[in-house]
Amino acid sequence: MDRLEFQILIDNLTDSLSTAPPNVTLEWTALMRAGMRQLSGRCQCCANHGLAVVVKAFRGAASRVVLFDAGPVEFAVEYNGTRLGIDFASIDAVVLSHGHWDHAGGLPIAFDLITKANGGRAIPCYLHPGMFRQRALPLTGGGLLPIREIPSPDDLAAKGAVPVVTTEAQVLLDDMFLVSGEIPRMTRYEKGFPGHKRRSEDGQSWEDDPLIMDERFLAVHVGGKGIVVLTACSHAGIINVLKHAQSSFPAIPLYAVAGGFHLAGGNEKIIAESVRDIGTFGLTLIAPGHCTGWRAVNALANAYGDSTVAPLAVGKIFAI
Repeated sequence: MDRLEFQILIDNLTDSLSTAPPNVTLEWTALMRAGMRQLSGRCQCCANHGLAVVVKAFRGAASRVVLFDAGPVEFAVEYNGTRLGIDFASIDAVVLSHGHWDHAGGLPIAFDLITKANGGRAIPCYLHPGMFRQRALPLTGGGLLPIREIPSPDDLAAKGAVPVVTTEAQVLLDDMFLVSGEIPRMTRYEKGFPGHKRRSEDGQSWEDDPLIMDERFLAVHVGGKGIVVLTACSHAGIINVLKHAQSSFPAIPLYAVAGGFHLAGGNEKIIAESVRDIGTFGLTLIAPGHCTGWRAVNALANAYGDSTVAPLAVGKIFAI
C-alpha cells in the first residue's frame, strides 16, 4: 500500500489532552473534522471496554476499508460512528478477531449501518469456526461467569454479511489486507488467558480454553515502511503475534503494532518479558490499547519512549 490510516471507533480509553506524535490525530480534532463546532459532552465519543478499528488502505487512486472488530455493545458503534463521521458505506469487509463479546457485541448494528448506507450490498465477514462456543471466566471466589455468545454466521448473514468461516489465512480486497490463520504458540512464557473456559462440544460441560485459538490478526504492507499489525487482544501473546507476522512476511520488516496486548490481570506477571522482547522487532510504532493495562502501557513507554509508543484512545486517527 502507498499509505494506511486507521481510526479507533471503540476503545477503553478517551484521551484528547495528552500530546501525540505528528502522525496521530486526537479525538477532538477528529470530531472537528467531522463537523463539531462547539466542544461539549454530547459531541464526544464514549469509551467502552472493547475494540473496534476502521482501517483504510490506499494504493494509487484506489482505497479499501475494513472494520476490524465492532466493540462490546451496539449503541457504541452508532454513537461514536455518528460523531466521528464514519463513512459506513465505504466499508468493504468486516474482520472479527476472535469470539469474545467485547469485540463482537456491536456487529449486528455495524452491519445495519453498513447495509443502510451502501444500499443493501452484502459484504464479507471473516470468521473462525471456533468462535461460536460459549466462553466463561473464572470468579475469584470460585465458580464461573458465563460470557454471552457472539452472533452466529446465520445471524450475521441475516444482517447483510457474507460469512467467510475458515481457519486459514485470507488475503482480501485486491490483496490489500491479510487476515492471519491461527497463531502458533512459540514463546515459553506466553500461556494465553489463565482460567478461560469454553463449552464442550455437546454443550453439557465446561473445558479449559486458555489458548483461544480462534484469534487472528490483520496485517497491511505499507511500501517503504513495512508491515503494520492490528491485533485485537493478543491472547496468543503479543510476542507470538509478532513472530507469526514476521514469519508471514519473511522478506519485509515489521513497522508497527496496534491493539490490545492483554498484559493486564493474570498476565501482568509477564510484562517484563513481553516489553523486553517487543524491542527485538525494530518497530517504529507501538500503539497499545484496550486490554493492555496501564502497567504494561507505562512499562512500554518507559522502555521505548514517546516517539515510538502512542497508546490507543477512542477517536484517534493513526496515519502511516
